[in-house]
Formats: sequence, structure tokens, C-alpha cells
Amino acid sequence: MASIYKFIELVGTSPTSWEEAAKSAVETAAKTLRELRVAEVKELDMIIESGKVVAYRAKVKISFKYEG
Repeated sequence: MASIYKFIELVGTSPTSWEEAAKSAVETAAKTLRELRVAEVKELDMIIESGKVVAYRAKVKISFKYEG
């Protein structure tokens, strides 16, 4: 039987790094989704306030096995 996978996109944030932002998105998704397979960082950006970087954001595309 063939396997089917679903993709979702999430945005993780971190005050310290893009890596932590991406990790946050994956670990949060893992709390409610089963059988996560691949996470692909699609986009990186920063939040700026008063000329200072206050947060890093990572848009992450995550795949997981679909159980219909």
C-alpha cells in the first residue's frame, strides 16, 4: 500500500536565531501531529523595532504521514 503525506506551513519565532525559530515550529507541530517526516525552511525574516532586531522568524514546510 502506498503512503500519503500532507504538507503544512508554520512560522516559528525566536528572540535568538533562525535555527531556534525553525526548531520551535517543528517541536510545536510534533505535539499534535504524528509521524513528522521532513521540515524544509522556506523563508527567513526578522522583526525590527526601533532599529533593533527583536525576533527571528522561520517559515517551515513540514510533511507528515496522512492517515485518512
